[in-house]
Amino acid sequence: MAILRVLWSRAAPSTVHEVHDELLRSKETAYTTVLKMLTVMTEKGLVRRDESERSHRFVPAHPEPVVQSSLLKDLARRAFGGSALKLVQRALDDDTASSEDLDAIAKLIAKAKAKRK
Repeated sequence: MAILRVLWSRAAPSTVHEVHDELLRSKETAYTTVLKMLTVMTEKGLVRRDESERSHRFVPAHPEPVVQSSLLKDLARRAFGGSALKLVQRALDDDTASSEDLDAIAKLIAKAKAKRK
């Protein structure tokens, strides 16, 4: 996910070196680890590799919201038996949501209800 976040944040395709430099800002990461992860991610279809230059360039294969939605569906299915209620309840039980977050969540719920009518 950290690699995908770097790729999503950059406007242009990125080399392994560029991704590695960005990751180093927050955590010590070996260059070879980034290279291996990008290779695996390419094989799994998570990123695309442009091999037209000597330094290969990588871009995400899917936009961030698409990946987030897929991960959320998988998490809900695997950890919460497919229940959105249980997932949200657990997230709110952790007391990490601010008052502003709770207000925004309430608006999102109202909007979702209106769309379903």
